[in-house]
Amino acid sequence: MSLNATARKPQALPEAPVREPRRRLQPVTAPAVRRKPKLAYALMAVAGAMAIGAVQIGLSLAITQDSFTLASLSSQQHELDLQTNALQEDLTGISSPQSLATGAAALGMVVAGSPAYLRLSDGAVFGQGTGAVGTSTVDPNGAGAVSNALLNDVPVNASTEDDAAPDGTAGQTAQDLPPAITDGLPSPSTR
Repeated sequence: MSLNATARKPQALPEAPVREPRRRLQPVTAPAVRRKPKLAYALMAVAGAMAIGAVQIGLSLAITQDSFTLASLSSQQHELDLQTNALQEDLTGISSPQSLATGAAALGMVVAGSPAYLRLSDGAVFGQGTGAVGTSTVDPNGAGAVSNALLNDVPVNASTEDDAAPDGTAGQTAQDLPPAITDGLPSPSTR
């Protein structure tokens, strides 16, 4: 067989159909009906924005007021801490051994002799079973006493029944009484 007989003839491709260009212009019909904007939606949006602004202002004022209150309370706490420290220092001075010895001597108390013991099983007394007599041999304000800086300007409260006033104030004048506490403890002004 020959080569020509077996070779096929190429087929022609079909041509694409020709399309006409589409027109993009269309005739204008009646204009579309425009809907009215809803007034309620606009009012709701404005009211919401105003409500958010009002809440922010309210929160800001509340936080500011709380900070002023906190500052005031911190100032009061500082003053009370200073007063507590001063009162604690006075208490330490008054409860010191020098102050107690001075107060005991002013009340006429004397140092006892040797101690006495009581046995509870049979009630026997061991040691000297009599009271202390005479004057005290301990002078808290004598030449050998060590001064206590906490006792400066602290009067010893050595009142007896003889100088007690009939109303029970023990001879204290109005200046000796502490000030009345009306709104918290009094504090010194530091500025």
